[in-house]
Amino acid sequence: MLQEIKIPILNKNIKLEAEVFYPDNDKKNICVLLAHPHSLYGGNMSNNVVSSLFSTLSKENIPTLRFNFRGVGKSTGSYGHDIGEQEDVRTCIKFLIDKEKFEKILIIGYSYGAAIGCSQVNTFKNIMGYVAIAFPFDLFIKLKNLAQTSKPKLFIQGDMDNIANFRTFLKHFEDMKTPKEYKIVNNADHFFLGFENQVSEYALNFVRNLRVRKKV
Repeated sequence: MLQEIKIPILNKNIKLEAEVFYPDNDKKNICVLLAHPHSLYGGNMSNNVVSSLFSTLSKENIPTLRFNFRGVGKSTGSYGHDIGEQEDVRTCIKFLIDKEKFEKILIIGYSYGAAIGCSQVNTFKNIMGYVAIAFPFDLFIKLKNLAQTSKPKLFIQGDMDNIANFRTFLKHFEDMKTPKEYKIVNNADHFFLGFENQVSEYALNFVRNLRVRKKV
């Protein structure tokens, strides 16, 4: 079941535009939360990478929610200078846990969405880990520190990326706690044009493996 919804932020006159796919009533399995690139540079939940992820996960009957940060699309409010956007992620997670009764959440963030989304990995015990696509480590060192966790992590990186700089990627990756893994998308820059399916398959396989591990 595919639904367009609005998620209100507690005690604020802000509602987040979101789209959610529910395959069935199984709330004990992992639900994926997708976070999009920077809103000040045209990022939204219809971004090519986010749309590919949403489509791929939905076709595999994996519960998935994508949303627009405040001030983007039909989401009300205005840019929150990273602090507000972190609140947006927490609000979506609380919605999935408290209202929709999902017991397990996996965050998948792309670019700015990786920095913001993954920084919230330790805020709820229900969060099982994350997938960080083109995490711009050099631009968001404080958020990198918040993204440190002993939960499973997958990093996906284009080897032609000069925004989430590929030259420093391995150094940042080495700094992250285990368990962790990475996948390199050859010939892809920060925008992954033409490589969306490859990125989505890497993320899908991680979700599949995590679902299997958590059932054991």
